[in-house]
Amino acid sequence: MSGSGWFDRKEALRRLADDPFDVLVVGGGITGVGVALDAASRGLRTALVERSDFSSGTSSKSSKLAHGGLRYLQQGEIRLVYEALHERQRLLHNAPHLVKLLPFLLPILTGRGSVIPKKVSRALGLSMWMYDLTGGARIGKFHERISPDEALAHMPTLPADKLAASYLYYDATVDDARLTLTVARTAAIDHGAVAVNGVTLVGLDKGPDGRVRSAQVRADGQDITVRCQAVVNATGVWSDEVRQLDEGRDPDSIRPAKGIHITVPWDKVRNDIAVVVPVPKDKRSVFVVPWGDLTYVGTTDTDYDGPLDDPPVTREDVDYLLSAIRFTGATDADIVGAWAGLRPLVKSGGTGRTADLSRRHRVTPSRSGVVTITGGKLTTYREMAADTVDAVIDDLGDRVHGVAKRSRTRKLRLRGADGYDALKDSSDATTAHLADRFGGEARAVLALAETDPALREPLVAGLPYLRAEAVYAARHEMARSVDDVLSRRTRARLLARDASAEAADDVAALIAPVLSLSAEQASAQAEAYRRAIEVERSTAGLDPTALGAPADGVL
Repeated sequence: MSGSGWFDRKEALRRLADDPFDVLVVGGGITGVGVALDAASRGLRTALVERSDFSSGTSSKSSKLAHGGLRYLQQGEIRLVYEALHERQRLLHNAPHLVKLLPFLLPILTGRGSVIPKKVSRALGLSMWMYDLTGGARIGKFHERISPDEALAHMPTLPADKLAASYLYYDATVDDARLTLTVARTAAIDHGAVAVNGVTLVGLDKGPDGRVRSAQVRADGQDITVRCQAVVNATGVWSDEVRQLDEGRDPDSIRPAKGIHITVPWDKVRNDIAVVVPVPKDKRSVFVVPWGDLTYVGTTDTDYDGPLDDPPVTREDVDYLLSAIRFTGATDADIVGAWAGLRPLVKSGGTGRTADLSRRHRVTPSRSGVVTITGGKLTTYREMAADTVDAVIDDLGDRVHGVAKRSRTRKLRLRGADGYDALKDSSDATTAHLADRFGGEARAVLALAETDPALREPLVAGLPYLRAEAVYAARHEMARSVDDVLSRRTRARLLARDASAEAADDVAALIAPVLSLSAEQASAQAEAYRRAIEVERSTAGLDPTALGAPADGVL
């Protein structure tokens, strides 16, 4: 199915109704869009539908890291770490504008009450060497043992009286929501897939042989029959709902685990690199990651049995993370953003902590042609997608012809990768900012900004996003709402919760002409966004906060 295409919602809906497809992918998170790109690049006629917005679930609420998972080595998941670090290297090549190498500090704390006693440091050193062997060699970066003073230079707020010689190693950071969107746009524009948001799967139609022959979806109040020969269920924590449509019963196969993060001003923490901070009285650590003039802290890992849509950040969650960085003096008043996501972990026979469950993925085909992909990690999405499409092609057999049996995405560069090098080191701060979000496509955003001086103004006070980015999101990135723009096309909601709410009316006014929204509809979107922010804040027991000076280098 390789060829030029469009990332346009109206055209996508038309094609859903008119065109036959080999495979329909359900779910627009990182796994689903990865499956769509893998399938379309092999030559399968591919469509993808997402009930809400691309990456609106877990794929926009991760720790934003492309990493092997150092702690998985200690759980004996050596193969998982090896595969993840191999995929990290591919991400650095395929999406250099979105995935960046980042040094990580692993401080060793000694003394009474320490959670990483000095005697454990030798075991950690062995883990570091294994990490180097599985991934460090590929990037030419190996771990180092550094002195307490060197560790403090990277994060002066660490407790100096407890700090021993520590470790420095390398992983990578990634804007999860923009990666998801970019994969979707690459599948559609470069490989002819149909990818569309705001479309809900409501039923499956099967032939006399019991195989799927079409799917019923609902978009904008209208039902559409999508002709397809196979369905991929890539809906994450919602995957049992799709399986119930197929199998007639709830398989109860997913154990959701909630992970939350908080954002605080950088000057409260003052870390110039990422830091792995041990949590007192727990066997876990949290990441403390610089994000321009801000730092985010996370994640938790707890069982979750509430509503799957919009899991809350609770008072208990906030207290857990504040306790981890207690030495910085950060308090409720410093929290300018917070987010919660659900990991779609595969249930096992045990009843232990979710933190100890494997992050490996599982591909489950059904007799009807529905293939379910569950588990996994953001970093390994491409490999998960390849395994899933392998299962689809095996299942379809002679029903499809002229398609590649093996994945073609190992070295497939995502949109924006080409042309990024020419822009990334620009002396113009605006160009550099856009390059790190759009890659080579930043030129299109710059050209849009040149059409009206007002579009070069900030979208949200204190953040570097331009008003032009909101217009571009509505025109070219299938953003349909104020929330789409502020939560996922930009990351303003995560970085400056209350400042983003204050900008809601301006954002609504920018996107309304593009989306043909009436004044009442635009106002309603802005009000809905503000209400969501109020619920988010009050559920966590937080007061409104203000953001200081504009941040540079924000994802």
